[in-house]
Order: sequence, then structure tokens, then C-alpha cells
Amino acid sequence: MAEQSGNILLVDDEPGLREAVQAYLEDSGFTVRPASNAKEGWDLLQQETPDVLISDIMMPQVDGYAFLAQVRDDIRFKGLPVLFLTARGMTSDRIQGYNSGCDAYLSKPFDPEELVAIVTSLMERRAAQTIDSGDVPDIAVMARQLEEIKAMLSQKGGIAKVTSDIRIDLTPREQSVLDLVAEGLMNKEIASRLETSVRNVEKYVSRLFSKTGTNSRTELVRFALEHGMVTT
Repeated sequence: MAEQSGNILLVDDEPGLREAVQAYLEDSGFTVRPASNAKEGWDLLQQETPDVLISDIMMPQVDGYAFLAQVRDDIRFKGLPVLFLTARGMTSDRIQGYNSGCDAYLSKPFDPEELVAIVTSLMERRAAQTIDSGDVPDIAVMARQLEEIKAMLSQKGGIAKVTSDIRIDLTPREQSVLDLVAEGLMNKEIASRLETSVRNVEKYVSRLFSKTGTNSRTELVRFALEHGMVTT
């Protein structure tokens, strides 16, 4: 079994299944934070944005559909990949899941290897979106983003800070990548500066997009300046 990496939030009210899924994902190399209901899941989301959210649908008080609606209403989590786990297998239920904004749907019982494959695919798709928004746009788009970032930095003192209760915790490496993005560097340059691979930089930028609810480098830098997140 190939070793994976990434952070997963797992929300399921069935202790046996939750523990089994957590154990298998951790054995596969993922870091998993479990929650027994939507409220616990939401509280954990405030502490750290995962790479993938896995949620059961049939849960007491707040079901998976309502939980997902709450998640998607928050700008920080609009791009967060979401996988629904459910005992339901009807086509109408799957359609409701997709219409609610989930990215993938897996009916119980399921093959654990299929679960890992779906989670890995969701992470890779998110990373690919980072590439689309990062190092491989056409020359005009790339030039415009760099100019916009430079313009924002030149008027850094004039950008009003936003007062909000949003707390975004970044790892030291995420902060380093964010600072270099704010300098106007692209992924290849950041990789060289940090002595890592372009692929790793893509993953970090993807996580920054996910944590801040942004979709481009320009949006990311503006968000970071407004919230005092960069040291540039």
C-alpha cells in the first residue's frame, strides 16, 4: 500500500466505523482528526483547515447536508474537497449529495482502498487547481497577477485591515510559502528558495487557497495583507 500524506477531518457519529476509518487512513499515512457530530466537526474546522473533509450524512441534530451547507457558506471552505460517507445508495440520495456541494460520494459498506483512492484523487485535483491558478496560466495572466501583487505591496500601508473573528493558523512552512508568494515569486522560484520540490510548493499553495477561501495568487495576497498574515 503506497504511503500517502495529508490532513483529514472525519465526521461520523458511529464510533466503530469512525475508529475503523481513522485507523485505516492513518495506516495509509494520513493525519486524521475525528469528530462524532457536525458541531464537533465545525469546531475542529475553526482550528485548522484540512485537505479533505469526510462526513457521514445520517447524523443526529445536524445531518451531513446541513453541515455541508454551513461549510460552503464560509468563504474559507468554499474550495474544501468534501467526501460523503453514507449507508444510502439510492441515485436520488447521491444526486442530493452532489447538489449540496460534495465532491465525492461513497456508500457503506465500502472497500477501504477505494476510500484512500478517492481521498488521494480529491487532493490531487485540488493541487491541479493550484497549478491552473499558479505556474501555468498564459503569459498575460501571469504578468497581470505579478503586477497586481506588486501594486498591492507598493500600497501595503493603504490596504485597510479587516476586523473579524476569523482565525487562520498556518504552519511555519505555509507561512514561508505565503511570504514568498507575496513577494511575487512563482512556484519554481519558491521551490528553489526553500530547497524543496515544485510539487511540494503546489501543495502548500493549495492549502493556502483552501484555508483562506481564495482562488488565485492575487486574491491570496490581498487576503493576507488585509488580515495581517504576511511579514513582507
